[in-house]
Amino acid sequence: MRDWTLIRERYLRDELPIRLGGLAANLARIKSFSTHAANYEVVESLLDESKFFIEWTAIDADLNTAAELVELQIQLARWQRTWASIWADPAQRLKIVEESRLWSERVLDMSGLLR
Repeated sequence: MRDWTLIRERYLRDELPIRLGGLAANLARIKSFSTHAANYEVVESLLDESKFFIEWTAIDADLNTAAELVELQIQLARWQRTWASIWADPAQRLKIVEESRLWSERVLDMSGLLR
């Protein structure tokens, strides 16, 4: 089991844009790893980690960014609730690939790192 306390301490050392960039990178990993059926556990772990990243980041974000992050966190929780059936269906997994890509781009834009 992961030590979330240590991960949180390390994560919070970064400024908000870097944290958002890290979340965007996680979402890009979900996109990438979801294309291969053997990565079930890896993607499931990335979903958990991303929800924590959102929890630790939203509190420091402006209201609009925080609201979008909460919307993303809800989406991740919805995926997790039916993860086994999503993963078993290649069409549903492809939908996750596309939605993860869109969210990754959205969060990266929120970070301002590319400006």
